Amino acid sequence: MGFGGCVEKWVLGVLGKVEFERSSHFGRRLISSSRIAAGGQDDSTVSYLVHSCWLSPEAAIEASHKVKLRSLEKADSVLALFRRYEFSDTQISDLVRRHPRLLLVANAQKTLLPKLEFLSSIGMSRLDLVKTVSLSNMLLHRSLKNNSIPCYTYLKKLVISDAKVVFIIKHHSWFFWQMPAVDVTANIRLGTDLGMPSNCIAYLLKSHTRIVTKKHEEFSQIVSNVKGMGFGPRKILFVQAMGALSVKQTAWRVKEQVYKRWGWSESDIRSAFRMLPLCMLVSEEKIMGVMEFLVNTMGWKSGEVAEYPYVLSYSLEKRIIPRCSVIRVLLLKGLIEEMALTLASVSTCPEEYFLSRFVTRYLDRVPQLLNVYHQKVDVEDV
Repeated sequence: MGFGGCVEKWVLGVLGKVEFERSSHFGRRLISSSRIAAGGQDDSTVSYLVHSCWLSPEAAIEASHKVKLRSLEKADSVLALFRRYEFSDTQISDLVRRHPRLLLVANAQKTLLPKLEFLSSIGMSRLDLVKTVSLSNMLLHRSLKNNSIPCYTYLKKLVISDAKVVFIIKHHSWFFWQMPAVDVTANIRLGTDLGMPSNCIAYLLKSHTRIVTKKHEEFSQIVSNVKGMGFGPRKILFVQAMGALSVKQTAWRVKEQVYKRWGWSESDIRSAFRMLPLCMLVSEEKIMGVMEFLVNTMGWKSGEVAEYPYVLSYSLEKRIIPRCSVIRVLLLKGLIEEMALTLASVSTCPEEYFLSRFVTRYLDRVPQLLNVYHQKVDVEDV
């Protein structure tokens, strides 16, 4: 018998036979404290963690070294609150396993409930709330009065809408609970002093959060470099350029080499970067995949991609291949002329327009064209 089996056997011996009960909504029902197996304090804690929080025996023993449950009623109230907010059994188990001291909260109604209510009040859905708290327990540990509300107020002034604040909490909760930090405040002030409008500040916070948390000297240097390249601080491109220039030099050089592998010159790279700074943040795999398809399969020149780098921001599987497959069929059938097409005209137009111009109008002559677009039929089979 392995170590895990030995531990489980020992725990079950301590706990005695406990029958799990089921309810129609939550699966296993919380076993009341009066039914916890008798024994020493450690045994009672392990029993509770296994049978009420569904930790594995090994995890329960490890957690029992961090928390001693002297009042099971308090722990019961914590679990009941999580269920009230529709935390699943698995989410509760993971939360308790990672942060067992939550079960020691003296009064869940006064301590935890207001924090959950606050997140709901600013527009976070119940599903997002559960996911966010499950992934970032610090939202429950930090003071509502001294941390969460001041952070929310600070961000609200910067990004205007509750929806954007909720986005930041959902995707960068670590940033939310450590705010407002001295460097972050100084960095934001520098951006606003330069004339960055609120939408650029919001984009910076949402999409390039880690740049905002850099030391002020480093942040200032990035801003100076971006200004030196001719980007205006009132444009979203300024923020995107900040994101691109904040990567390590080794990563930047790798991207340069990938583009040069396809024949781009230094001038091509600089020109593409000026139009789409994010082209230096696209993965090497994405660059190779797009260039391979557009150049080798479609026959476009590499320089055309350099002249219109926005295509690198589109999904290869969901946008580029479906549209280009339709174009290939139409070219092979002689229904359109290659000279009338540009990479921009094919890739940028709205879906409805593309379907109307290149699919619907030719269905009477190529009935399978829509299936080609949905990648149900290969170009060679039409």
